[in-house]
Amino acid sequence: MQPIISVQGVGKTYAGGFTALKSVDLEITRGEIFALLGPNGAGKTTLISIICGIVNATNGRVTADGHDIQREFRAARSKIGLVPQELSTDSFESVWATVNFSRGLFGKAPNPEYIEKILRQLSLWEKKDSRIMALSGGMKRRVMIAKALSHEPSILFLDEPTAGVDVELRRDMWEMVRGLRANGVTVILTTHYIEEAEEMADRIGVINGGELVLVEDKHTLMRKLGKKQLAIQLQSPVAALPESLHEFALEVADEGNQLIYTFDTQREQTGIADLLRALNQHGIEFKDLHSSESSLEEIFVNLVHQNQSERQQAG
Repeated sequence: MQPIISVQGVGKTYAGGFTALKSVDLEITRGEIFALLGPNGAGKTTLISIICGIVNATNGRVTADGHDIQREFRAARSKIGLVPQELSTDSFESVWATVNFSRGLFGKAPNPEYIEKILRQLSLWEKKDSRIMALSGGMKRRVMIAKALSHEPSILFLDEPTAGVDVELRRDMWEMVRGLRANGVTVILTTHYIEEAEEMADRIGVINGGELVLVEDKHTLMRKLGKKQLAIQLQSPVAALPESLHEFALEVADEGNQLIYTFDTQREQTGIADLLRALNQHGIEFKDLHSSESSLEEIFVNLVHQNQSERQQAG
């Protein structure tokens, strides 16, 4: 299947010499939710701005739904809806007027039925005649999404879509994004909220220092890079472990009352059975076992730290 977005060797160096992106290659599949994660200044917004035609790349090529973003700018841009990080819209206009106006900017004929449909989907219908200045921050964010959808794009970019909104509204917006995907819209979001990517994304890209560190299916990423831990609650505390247990790389916690064993979920043998047998041989009795696995946040932090260390060594 042809990707709906293809980014080939895209780099961006500004006039002052700062390199924001370094030869990024990325393909995004039609109908997926793709999350782009990275710390502040990593290059997320620069990459999105290049794909949307707002910023010119120094080198490389981008196509959106089959259209080259430079040679076929109008056709490419008509396929894209962008919800920027900043809330900027005409405060004195009504919700209905500003969404209709956005549709007209793309040369689309008026379609009141479609505008009503997206306003209802975004729980904005009751506010259609309200001035935007009278809306809450969360409602203004929904208006920005309605404007981005007004010209019926096949690709929707959400740059930090839930920054500054409360938890309840964030979950409402997650449901809305899933609904958009169900209607055939490809959604690309940048986010600082790791749980947002964990909850919604099909695939995850991690960007740091202008480089795409990794692109992976979410579940594959968590299987490959996630570690599981087994917490062993002891009947009585231990001051030190016998030397023969050192091969298990156990961590003594809770003042000797707990042993932490970390194992790789990819390995055929976890080593847990061997560990429990070894504890029994040494007369170390336990009363409880509890396993847990890495969250996406821990994986992300480790990836970024690893990438920074590699760059420092290379520099």
